[in-house]
Amino acid sequence: MEVVEATQINTFGISPKADFEPPNDPVLEIHASELQSLLNEMVLTYNQMAEMVRDAGILRGRELARITEDHAGALKAERSPITKLLLLNAYIRQLLTKIRDALKSRPAEGSKVLQVCSKIMARAVQIVEYVKTTIQDTPRKEIALDSQQTRILFSGAGGEPVSRKETIRAMRRAEALWPALKCGHRPNDGRQTTRLTAKVEELQNAPIMGYRDLWQRSDRCVSLSI
Repeated sequence: MEVVEATQINTFGISPKADFEPPNDPVLEIHASELQSLLNEMVLTYNQMAEMVRDAGILRGRELARITEDHAGALKAERSPITKLLLLNAYIRQLLTKIRDALKSRPAEGSKVLQVCSKIMARAVQIVEYVKTTIQDTPRKEIALDSQQTRILFSGAGGEPVSRKETIRAMRRAEALWPALKCGHRPNDGRQTTRLTAKVEELQNAPIMGYRDLWQRSDRCVSLSI
């Protein structure tokens, strides 16, 4: 959704009647192109703020897309460029309010909150954090975590049983998040038990989880199009 087309100036409003007497307020003359440039700059500000709200996980992809579509529709329906400016300003303030409320609800210093898009990603992050803690608390040369141990790890955290299939998917996602972890089968195991293995010396560069990395629809278009 690109907002540029919707902000194009179509008219400056209804032409005044011949006997109309303007008020005593000073009159400012401005070229249509200059006013259009101002509209475009405000649209750019709106779009950048919408991306910030999306990347920070303040609004979900569908919810944010719906909001920007509603804003774009209202701007396209409006003919007066001054009203367009006022609407844009109001929409920007709405996004600022979302950001302010999100900052107020942030946890105290030292605590961590991760927003993820699916249970598989959440469990993969849990595996990564478990490995980080394990190599710190128990020095060793190698680490191994099989699917049965991983299922116990998940059950201990959430209490709900996790299927073997979902556990393996989470283990493979953890491998993608932290390439030093190798997902494969236990040697000489007829059941081909899946496990994650790694040499501790190769686990020094642990991944840093960011909102953009964990947001499944980070490429969803949320920009305003007027």
